[in-house]
Amino acid sequence: MENEKLMLTADWDKTFPQSGLVNHKKITFHNRYGIPLAADMYIPKEGKEPFAALAVAGPFGAVKEQASGLYAQIMAERGFLTIAFDPSYTGESGGQPRYVASPDINTEDFSAAVDFLSVQDNVDSEKIGIIGICGWGGMALNVAAMDTRIKATVTSTMYDMSRVTANGYFDAMSEDDRYALREQLNAQRTIDYKTGTYALVGGLPEEADEDALFFVKEYVAYYKHRAYHPRSLNSNGGWNVTSSLSFLNMPIHCYASEIRNAVMVIHGKKAHSCYFSLDAFKKLKGDNKELVIIPNAVHTDLYDNLEVIPFDKMEAFFHQYLK
Repeated sequence: MENEKLMLTADWDKTFPQSGLVNHKKITFHNRYGIPLAADMYIPKEGKEPFAALAVAGPFGAVKEQASGLYAQIMAERGFLTIAFDPSYTGESGGQPRYVASPDINTEDFSAAVDFLSVQDNVDSEKIGIIGICGWGGMALNVAAMDTRIKATVTSTMYDMSRVTANGYFDAMSEDDRYALREQLNAQRTIDYKTGTYALVGGLPEEADEDALFFVKEYVAYYKHRAYHPRSLNSNGGWNVTSSLSFLNMPIHCYASEIRNAVMVIHGKKAHSCYFSLDAFKKLKGDNKELVIIPNAVHTDLYDNLEVIPFDKMEAFFHQYLK
């Protein structure tokens, strides 16, 4: 299945220090489209096998050496076997062309991680959960509605990428705005095909302008400074321009109300993106759903601020529902 050869670094090149409480190794697996995915596995040094396991991804445009790896390592310190993976077309994972996002394929990436975890000898296949950060929080809800093997899901500082692409922030785009965007993106398709290349959106500035929006300043501080990584799209040239096309027509939370397994939705109260989580949570049903709003926290606080991210709550949640 995996015909594409992945080149994985042997160096510890994370944006966070290595823990002495867990063992780490690089692994690969493939999704059902045949795309090989690269991941970091974190295994508790103490604890009894088989472990409950977690697959972690996000933020949107990040790599596993950034926030998802931090989450994965900390949850492994707390007794879970974890993997933080690069989604298709990004980081050390395979797929051509590079820097493509897709609501379908990226949802599938989570299920592919569950495939892999389900057949590991040191994993209890009945105790698998997922964590999605930022845009991959939206994907996590989508896959939780599809993949019944996932017994518990946490979303952190979630973006609904379909909604924000089709409607803009705070749903400010009109139908005419959407049509103009479709015209622009399809014109770019023609140019890309003619030139044999894929134009990139362009990354964040090295420094944010004084009058930039607050959340842009947040992103610059994270991706360009304290968590810069050479393979991160957001730290460098960004996504392909035409990646937005499929998100315009494919809403990802249509069946969120049918998620029967446990879900915890976490967001910062002062985050510009908080409304994505508040609205998604309204769709969820059942007494195994929990909304956690962190006072005074902004969007990127839940990327790497260890004083803000509620790891104790996450640990208790997964222990409760992965049993």
